[in-house]
Amino acid sequence: MNTTAMHAQAAPARRRFQGVMQILVFNRRMYVATAAAVCVVLAAWPVAGVWVRAILLTFAVPAAFWTLSSIAVSYYVYDCFALYDFNWMRKELATTPKRWINIHAGLDETSELLEEVFAGAEGCVVDIYDPRTMTEPSIRQAYKRSKAARTTIGARFDALPFRDARFDAAFLIFAAHELRRHEERMRLFKEVARVLDAHGELVLMEHMRGGWNFAAFGPGALHFFSRREWLKAAAEAGFAVRREFTRTPFVRVMVLRRAR
Repeated sequence: MNTTAMHAQAAPARRRFQGVMQILVFNRRMYVATAAAVCVVLAAWPVAGVWVRAILLTFAVPAAFWTLSSIAVSYYVYDCFALYDFNWMRKELATTPKRWINIHAGLDETSELLEEVFAGAEGCVVDIYDPRTMTEPSIRQAYKRSKAARTTIGARFDALPFRDARFDAAFLIFAAHELRRHEERMRLFKEVARVLDAHGELVLMEHMRGGWNFAAFGPGALHFFSRREWLKAAAEAGFAVRREFTRTPFVRVMVLRRAR
């Protein structure tokens, strides 16, 4: 992406069922395919033999369960739980930032919220969405449906257009996992480390690949990365974990600072 390109992105006030509706829209192909498969099973059931029924159940029951559980968990995480109440950042960051950067990948639902939490600070919003590296259908749908309301700087994930030590806080909230290769995530972290000052911190919020998310999303949890993978990329970029905690069993937050 052109590092000087400017376009508008933003987060309007959250509506009831907004989170779960976004999950359904962004992943509609998967949900439609699952629904179609269940309809085929129901249609074939009366004429199927015992062994065919056993095979159908083996695939249909987990698919139906994970479809319903993913919707239920998404509703809980994004619509019932106060996930986007970022007031906790005031106490979790070592110092209140004066200049912060928020990096998203085509859909910005957090910058306005950060502006409210850190009123008076200078904020900068960067979009690293690149269709050449972020090829999954869900992120393309999110980008197409993003609302225009604020100015965002378009930039490459490995070439942020800022001088060294420009910011004292950085935020990556449900964005870095869109870079599917380890090397890409590590290079993004290196760029964030470069633009942070010596005492700056990076807040990383992500779903983690693990038991809770696998139970909720089934194979869809493979879209997430494990805690070990995040720690490896962060360490290779020169970050160390200062604080770590969960926001629901399905979402983890890491507060990273440059290793000394």
